[in-house]
Amino acid sequence: MYKLVIDPVAEEQIDALPDEALRPLAELFPLLETAPWSGASYNSAKPRANMLTHAFGERGLGTYVVLEHQRETYLARIEWP
Repeated sequence: MYKLVIDPVAEEQIDALPDEALRPLAELFPLLETAPWSGASYNSAKPRANMLTHAFGERGLGTYVVLEHQRETYLARIEWP
């Protein structure tokens, strides 16, 4: 189990999400706590790097860093175009 830490900028982005994005985002959180390595590498040139992205809902994307030694997932940004 990983502790989910949300960056203040990501918190602001979450606050600005439309209602339709909130449920899919809420479904993403447990995944980031239990299987954060299931995301896609943020940098395809470094597929083993600890910065990843995970899609949620129809259009959402979360960008996060897995801090393995601390057993934390640091959610850095949320996108919902």
